[in-house]
Amino acid sequence: MILGQFARRPAGIATSEDTDTVHCLVEATKQAFKLRDREIRDPDRMVFPAQELLGDDRLDSMSRAMDLSQAAPWGNAGDPADTTWFGAIDAAGRSVSCIQSIYHEFGSGLVLPATGLCWQNRGASFSLQPDHPQELKPRTLPFHTLCPSMAHFDDGRRMVFGTMGGDGQPQTQAILFTRYADYQQSLGQAVSAPRWVLGRTWGDRSDNLKLESRFNQDLLTELQQRGHDLALLDEFDETVGHAGAIVRHTYGRIEGAADPRGDGAAVGADEDRIERLDD
Repeated sequence: MILGQFARRPAGIATSEDTDTVHCLVEATKQAFKLRDREIRDPDRMVFPAQELLGDDRLDSMSRAMDLSQAAPWGNAGDPADTTWFGAIDAAGRSVSCIQSIYHEFGSGLVLPATGLCWQNRGASFSLQPDHPQELKPRTLPFHTLCPSMAHFDDGRRMVFGTMGGDGQPQTQAILFTRYADYQQSLGQAVSAPRWVLGRTWGDRSDNLKLESRFNQDLLTELQQRGHDLALLDEFDETVGHAGAIVRHTYGRIEGAADPRGDGAAVGADEDRIERLDD
């Protein structure tokens, strides 16, 4: 929904770190999250198929409702989370984008004695409020924020990408995708350039728009003038996620990028090395 609204952006939003781009993506995030919180639930309890949230009529309406000169009100703090994204592409083009998560920092706090595995606590996303979209009922699945992503480009490229960070996941992925696909940045640039995150993230319950301090002061001033409640982060702050991406080109070249904000890495291996590892 974020990318669908951004694809309908007005002409003139031409650079990846200008005020209009940041404002447009943040406002698209607000609308997408409001609709998500109202409609997304156990698939068997959905009022209509989730795919309809990506319908042209709905995205057109959301895009028209976006005010490009003024930030919409926001306040939707939630819970912290603990998550890891990883992806892989092999020489044949088989691709995997995967997220592992136990939700809160220590999940449920319960450890299985036989294996040492810590149980997750996604059930915390249920609500005890009657008729709530996430109402706790027997045999229902809880809401979760996990969204490992894959993109297939018209020219045959395939991209796997993702991040940890609770509600920051779709925001960071929208940033990475637009930088790489719309603004032709390299994967390394797209991952390492300054980022932002709206509202809750892992280990944080605040609602404001957080930006790394590497953004220029003019952009920050213009965002404040449009009504955004800003908070500055460190230059490379893990609050905005630990992102990563891999792209396989049609001629076989594979490139990857890992986030300098985290402890991940982009690693390649030739086929001989892979065979030795298998042995």
